[in-house]
Amino acid sequence: MPVAPPRVVLVDDHHLFRSGVKAELGDRVDVVAEAADIAEAVAAIETWSPEVVLLDVHLPSGSGREVIEAAAAAEIDTRFLALSVSDAAEDVIDVVRAGARGYVTKSISGDDLVDAIVRVRDGDAVFSPRLAGFVLDAFATGTVEAAGPEDSDDLDQLTPREREVLRHLARGYTYKEIARRLSISVKTVETHASAVLRKLQLSSRNELSRWAAARRIW
Repeated sequence: MPVAPPRVVLVDDHHLFRSGVKAELGDRVDVVAEAADIAEAVAAIETWSPEVVLLDVHLPSGSGREVIEAAAAAEIDTRFLALSVSDAAEDVIDVVRAGARGYVTKSISGDDLVDAIVRVRDGDAVFSPRLAGFVLDAFATGTVEAAGPEDSDDLDQLTPREREVLRHLARGYTYKEIARRLSISVKTVETHASAVLRKLQLSSRNELSRWAAARRIW
């Protein structure tokens, strides 16, 4: 008897990208719902109870980790496969520690993505080759690549929202752009940015950018 295609919720804030993914997956995967931000993602997961959630790690309203944590808090039985343009070690480890079963980059082919979704549904862990090394190294040492214990402690001081602001600052976004992407006010961005600088004991945005680049945070 043929096995039914995996039931998937697709989470990404770019409509054209979602359309492209759906076209590549075709009828090999049953995309039951789409979402563009955290609230939509959580609602779709609660409604559809998908077998796999295909999840971007950076969303306008926060991080993919927040989606995973919300699903866990609601005791929803689903598996997460991160699909992101980012291949930064911190992003990989962040969602894996939250409970993701895999992480692949957006350069993946349609056939390989279908295979990854099926494997995650069936209980396997799937990572793009280079990213698998990050996971093995991080869990072997208890740290993220290029960040020592002191650096990890520094990051632990930041709230999830402050980490999101840090990542956007490190990528060169202005306060106004960050406010728009995270759906918060410019004043709130400024408050978070000041808190990040204070907690990391940095004196300027340029210094923060160098600090983040040295730790592959972007």
